[in-house]
Amino acid sequence: MRRMFAAAAALLLLAGCGNGTDSSNTSQTTSSTASASPAAVTPAEARAIAKEAYIYGFPIVDNYRVQYTYFVDKQDPQYKGGWNEIHSTAEVFTPADTTVQTPNSDTPYSVLGADLRAEPLVLTVPPIQQDRYYSLQFVDGYTYNFAYVGSRTTGNGGGRYLLAGPNWKGEKPAGIDQVIRSDTDLAMVLYRTQLFGPSDIDEVKKIQSGYQVAPLSVFLNQPSPAPAPAIDFVPPLTSEQQRTSPQFFKILDFALRFAPTLPEEKELRARFTKIGVGPDGTFDPDKLSPDMRTAIEGGMADAWADLDALKKNEVDTGKVGSAQFFGSRQDLKGNYLYRMAGAVFGIYGNTAAEALYPAFTNDATGAPLTGANNYTFHFPKGQLPPVNAFWSLTMYELPQSLLVANPINRYLINSPMLPSLVPDADGGYTVYIQNTSPGLDREANWLPAPKGPFSLILRLYWPKPDALNGTWKASPPQKV
Repeated sequence: MRRMFAAAAALLLLAGCGNGTDSSNTSQTTSSTASASPAAVTPAEARAIAKEAYIYGFPIVDNYRVQYTYFVDKQDPQYKGGWNEIHSTAEVFTPADTTVQTPNSDTPYSVLGADLRAEPLVLTVPPIQQDRYYSLQFVDGYTYNFAYVGSRTTGNGGGRYLLAGPNWKGEKPAGIDQVIRSDTDLAMVLYRTQLFGPSDIDEVKKIQSGYQVAPLSVFLNQPSPAPAPAIDFVPPLTSEQQRTSPQFFKILDFALRFAPTLPEEKELRARFTKIGVGPDGTFDPDKLSPDMRTAIEGGMADAWADLDALKKNEVDTGKVGSAQFFGSRQDLKGNYLYRMAGAVFGIYGNTAAEALYPAFTNDATGAPLTGANNYTFHFPKGQLPPVNAFWSLTMYELPQSLLVANPINRYLINSPMLPSLVPDADGGYTVYIQNTSPGLDREANWLPAPKGPFSLILRLYWPKPDALNGTWKASPPQKV
């Protein structure tokens, strides 16, 4: 998920009309609420609002960073291509993929950056053999997973799906299996196609070539509508700048131009305008007084303090995790701190029914994982992760949360590799996690670690009920 389009993660979505944008287009998709001057609030009030707006806006801004990288900046080595086109990569992610944090290295990706302002898009999915998992994850500008097409939800028989933006009022055309609606004008679709092994890559290429997209007017053989105004994209902040720079809120202003106010968020978005943040925002960090700038920066720091507390008290103790952080807006129920956690820990994570992501940053004693030590990760006999599709255990170097370069170019251990793993005497499986080889007799089960801090993420694609209800749980790594 990571680079992915994590993707990433995480890993988009908003780009908007900047200096050269037609204001008539903007007015169709943004709130008409006038932005108040930051001077109208006290520094204490501004700090509280900045904290709230930062927690709310972090996934939106980080998503925009990824989208800009993939679909706008042609000079970036991770650029994928233009909007409203499907871009496929017939290989899994490696340490060279650095746009999205905690990337999946199991499934080759295809990605579609969807600009839905002018008209909907028709997505065609070919028939896919029944034993191969695939999914299309629909992600809006808020990073909500608003729909799925794939093995779990629609089956492997293929079909045509209409992806429409918030302002489209049409009915389902003939020949379309389902209409899927995005709450934002810019959205993304992440395609995952299971790879069974290196020799299977040509089959994946054939499937990827069958993923197609076309404007609705082309599908209906009708005249095209007037194109939407060109977007004057603003350069995003880097991941590090997003943490501390008040310019964050200027990027958020821009991104919100393509995210019409949701009914349940009218009061929230109106509150943000008190410090000049919104689609018609006037937020300008260069014009802030010293006291107000200190307040805004303090609000950002307060947001990170809340996230740190969430991680320490709930994530690290196993009380909450990916099942709570990713999903639709109905799933998240307005918990913006959870939504931020999902973006920070692994943007573009799947909804729980599609995939679970048990994560480990500490060993069984509670000590942080580090390549200075050796560990084992054990699956007792009959206790492999319960899935309908496949599972994997992936290594990430911290703090970057990126894949780890190593001498054998192995970034994970997954279920398709089981025939090549050496089972324990009792039929279970032990994975050896360390920086150097555990020896030739154990190297088949070796997951290389970096020299310093790292984390492990166990992915369960299409998890079975035992995994979803907590009956099955993986044990943390054991220090040797």
